[in-house]
Amino acid sequence: MTKDPIRSPLPALFLSLGSNMGDRRSLLNRAIALIGERIGMVQRVSSFIETEPWGFRSEHHFLNAACMVLTKLSPMQCLEATQQIERELGRRTKSVGGIYHDRPIDIDLLLYGNVRLSTPALTLPHPRMLERDFVMIPLREILGEAESLLPGHHDEAQACDEEGEHQGDQ
Repeated sequence: MTKDPIRSPLPALFLSLGSNMGDRRSLLNRAIALIGERIGMVQRVSSFIETEPWGFRSEHHFLNAACMVLTKLSPMQCLEATQQIERELGRRTKSVGGIYHDRPIDIDLLLYGNVRLSTPALTLPHPRMLERDFVMIPLREILGEAESLLPGHHDEAQACDEEGEHQGDQ
């Protein structure tokens, strides 16, 4: 296992955030504040970008962002915390089986240090993030030296081979 390129004793968690209902900017800012209160120290936040819905039709465009958090929580604790934040900010249903819909907030775990994980509830790194510009544009803005954590990135000390499914959305 390679060393996490973020210079911290805590793992770096990278999250994708999106909103296409209500006051999208306010919802993203509130989610980031709650992430800072409950998950760890928010170190970097990308610009907010407006994007078309992915995987479904809607007249409502998304506002998307990414953030990096240094956390003491485990990946599963981070997943539980983000799902609680989603519920508190008005999310009532999760997308299932690739059926997506409008939502006030969506928070997906993308990367957690150099952890590779595949469970029915969570796969890290997020297996489809490289296919989604609305994830990768904000993520690349804040990755910096952590770009080596991306699936498929190779250096002399690391070879990644990723497959699996993530039970999140978008």
